[in-house]
Amino acid sequence: MNIIIVGAGEIGRHLAHSLSQEAHSISVVENDADLAAELEQSIDAKVVCSDGTSVNALAEANVGECELFLSLTSSNTTNLVSASIAKKMSVPQVVCRVHPGLQREEWLFDFKGHFGIDHLFSSERLAAIELSKFIRNPDSLAVEEIARGRIELQQVRVDAKSDAVGRSMVTLKAPERTRVAMISRGGDHMVPSAETVIEAGDIVTIFGEPRKLRTLAERMQRKRGDRDGLRVIIFGGGEYGFSLAQMLESWDCRVRIFEKDEAICHSLADRLSNTTVINADATVVAELQEEQIDGVDFFVATSGSDEDNVMTCLQAHTLGAKNCLTLIHRADYAAAISSSGKHFGIAAAVSPREATRREIERFITSDRFHLVKTLPGAEVIEMRVTKGSIAAGHMVHEIDWPEGCVLVGLMHGTHSDVPGPDDVIQADDHVYAVVSGKARKAFVKLLD
Repeated sequence: MNIIIVGAGEIGRHLAHSLSQEAHSISVVENDADLAAELEQSIDAKVVCSDGTSVNALAEANVGECELFLSLTSSNTTNLVSASIAKKMSVPQVVCRVHPGLQREEWLFDFKGHFGIDHLFSSERLAAIELSKFIRNPDSLAVEEIARGRIELQQVRVDAKSDAVGRSMVTLKAPERTRVAMISRGGDHMVPSAETVIEAGDIVTIFGEPRKLRTLAERMQRKRGDRDGLRVIIFGGGEYGFSLAQMLESWDCRVRIFEKDEAICHSLADRLSNTTVINADATVVAELQEEQIDGVDFFVATSGSDEDNVMTCLQAHTLGAKNCLTLIHRADYAAAISSSGKHFGIAAAVSPREATRREIERFITSDRFHLVKTLPGAEVIEMRVTKGSIAAGHMVHEIDWPEGCVLVGLMHGTHSDVPGPDDVIQADDHVYAVVSGKARKAFVKLLD
């Protein structure tokens, strides 16, 4: 693909290096002369030293031939303007990085529609989502989010004593607007039909609004324990820590944030309704001991320093924290710690750069749909409904969906949910579905 990246900071540089190794044609626009020169020496890509909002700069980067435009600077203004210009210059796919504060306002204002952008994301929020998965769903085999985080995917193993065993999809009586979209049994994988029966030991892939989905997951696993009230300590009150605390508040976790900057503490206390903010330096062992972290369910390090994050996790583990999670900005370090960190008390390490790479990876395709996630024997895909398509203007139950296809999400404007049979699919809606290889062509034909 022909790809243009605006911004060669931490995120942009990581993406440029990664994509240039995959035989894509890369152009990078970077305003800082030193960064641009450094990048030009290190990767096989065209580097334009200029402002990303300059039409001349975009023309020099061959925007006329661009298939995917990624605006990845640290400035909302630069990213939104450059992305909007690229879309007006007929780039098919435009992706824009924004500050998480702006993304939290999407329910109030349609930034995507206003600026003509295909996808908005926040690297800070992506990393916070990754960290929150370990806390909210520790018993699930896999957890992902789709449709702006409104719908969740989980993979769970069916317990032999679950009341779901022996039930077909029709008789399962799952919570409203949840779906069993995939069943793995031994070496076989299937997109279930209405008559498919669940068996003990099956690994099921389920979708739904997170709270409803937890009910279904616990039923499959035969767990009835209430996970509310988990004790969580977050080290670092920056945007990563704030985003994580805000997510966990809605799950009734008992959250404490350690932040040494007093001004940030006051800001956090004003913006968080059910989180205790402590003005303390968590890198000091005595401070951790004073706050009695022994027995805490999760200690999560989210400061801007990788070294401080790792060391505070080690200290917290030594003092009795049950689980430690850490943010690591360097993707290679994060991979190393995730693979061997359990030996010294770190359950997982999350890299914002790597979380961003995975988010953008699904746009790197020449197909008419976005690949959200690959499952054994099927794919989760996202597709926009085009005007005049077979599906546009019809209720879900009125459409002859192909065998091997399960709808798991419908996004209309800023609203997203698992679609019900009477929901109407409209032009420009985004439909999410789990489809088998045989069903994909027929599914695309219905929406295109």
